[in-house]
Amino acid sequence: MKLNTKRTMLVGLAFLSICIFWQMYDSVMTLILTDTFHLNETIAGAVMAADNVLALFLLPLFGALSDKTNTRIGRRMPYIIGGTAAAVALMNLLPVLDNAYAASPSPLILGLFIAVLALLLVAMGVYRSPAVALMPDVTPKPLRSRGNAVINLMGAVGGILYLALAAVLCHASRKVAGHVDYQPLFIIVSLIMAVSVLVLALTVKEKRLSEENRALEKQHPDWNLAAKDESGNEVLPKEVKRSLTFLLASISLWFIAYNGVTTWFTKYIEQVMGEGLGGASTCLLVATAGAICSYIPIGALAAKIGRKRTIQLGVALLTLCFLLGFVLTCTSSVITPVMYVVFALVGLAWAAINVNSLPMVVEMCRGSDIGRFTGYYYTFSMVAQGVTPIA
Repeated sequence: MKLNTKRTMLVGLAFLSICIFWQMYDSVMTLILTDTFHLNETIAGAVMAADNVLALFLLPLFGALSDKTNTRIGRRMPYIIGGTAAAVALMNLLPVLDNAYAASPSPLILGLFIAVLALLLVAMGVYRSPAVALMPDVTPKPLRSRGNAVINLMGAVGGILYLALAAVLCHASRKVAGHVDYQPLFIIVSLIMAVSVLVLALTVKEKRLSEENRALEKQHPDWNLAAKDESGNEVLPKEVKRSLTFLLASISLWFIAYNGVTTWFTKYIEQVMGEGLGGASTCLLVATAGAICSYIPIGALAAKIGRKRTIQLGVALLTLCFLLGFVLTCTSSVITPVMYVVFALVGLAWAAINVNSLPMVVEMCRGSDIGRFTGYYYTFSMVAQGVTPIA
């Protein structure tokens, strides 16, 4: 049994579109809220946490809805196409309102900005779980770590595309009267999102591939961790439920750690080290590059030593890197080469965790419940990310 890498990369275009958006959102939105609208860090943090609060409801809901959806183009594709189209339209209104407020501050413009932002977050919530569930839908269980490595690689490509764009388009020297026009950045990112999903829709025949994968899983009942109760319904055994509970708790904890650093990193670098968005983006670019180089080897390592052990190694390395980051930022006022090395190792550590955690969750469900279990994964990760921006 061999992973169809080309097809998995095409499936990963949906995740690429998601990651390029959220990389931009996390980097730019804190600057817009604090620099243009002059909100204090606590209120800005509350706004930044809104997407995670919405996600608590939207991701499980639309993951489960997509499980029950049956259309000519598949279960997940209607949500992916519709959510992306709405997001692309809404996101391009944000820099227009940002520029308008910078030119002439008004409570009405701020209100419109928050309203558009809320609708945009809903649009992104519509298709995230279906997009992530698409890979397990069309990939046999034994190959899902390798498949998720490819998916994360595509997501990292989206992140690195954004960081490269930001480094070019949003350098500190491009400020006019203290304000940066983010419109070109938003337009280019939205075009990348639209083209990615269009290529996915044209090349991946979701319905046929999902049916083929379900037929393969029926030939391998040993892949199914569920057991039948007295009524003949499939249920998770007690020990599997226990494992799932601990795994979801672990997911929350490592997202608290990671998101606690990344959400405010651009603002931190701007204030503490005097670097603009370009300088912060370079650091994150190094971390993303480290992850990109690691995804495929990490998938192969997990196949040899197991997903759990690979994740444990990643968590240990991430802990060490964050401790080093604390020391380095306390002892230097500029970004140093050693910091770049630490960021590259952060990317490696996060790859070891991310590649294997989602496959471990969906390993415990039937093929018809992949969207629901994907929703569980994102619920627990979003709970963590909802706490960290404010804290």
